[in-house]
Amino acid sequence: MKLVNYIALAFMGAAFFTSCEKHEAAPAGVSELEHHYYAIFVPNNNTGITVSRSQTALIKLPVQFYSTFVRSYDAVAVYSIAKFIDPVTTPPTVSNPAVRGVDYNIVDRNGVTIPTTDSTYRIVFPQAKQAMDTIYVKLLNNPAPGVRKFEVQMRDNITSEFDVDIFSTAYRRPITIN
Repeated sequence: MKLVNYIALAFMGAAFFTSCEKHEAAPAGVSELEHHYYAIFVPNNNTGITVSRSQTALIKLPVQFYSTFVRSYDAVAVYSIAKFIDPVTTPPTVSNPAVRGVDYNIVDRNGVTIPTTDSTYRIVFPQAKQAMDTIYVKLLNNPAPGVRKFEVQMRDNITSEFDVDIFSTAYRRPITIN
């Protein structure tokens, strides 16, 4: 019986000393990435979509903003419109470009055209909180024959306060208008 008591006492003493061991705090993260965020298309891919030129409903392109913080500043994701580049041809070529203001417009949720001078647009994420937002495209029912193509592309936005980056797997959304 004494042996069992000694073993129990030794076990409790070992447990006491190991539970009092002081561990250094794990680093919270890499300081260079503390103000680094991501904005990507949902679903998380670069798959194109095909729409009918006579479609009256707005095309909705969901965007996910990834963040684990609440900040004193607003983070801004940038996207732009680009000509669709056909990767199948050699060398890659621009394939039947759609024209902003003729084939489509980038609009807000109410269908009001968002003005731009350089085909660049912004989505503001207040306090850099993780959120979802949507890019809206309105088709203009251009009667010209033939297929038209363009891409909506998320862009890197690097500022002195923050970086809004992209995933290579979900930064572009090719759109084909039939």
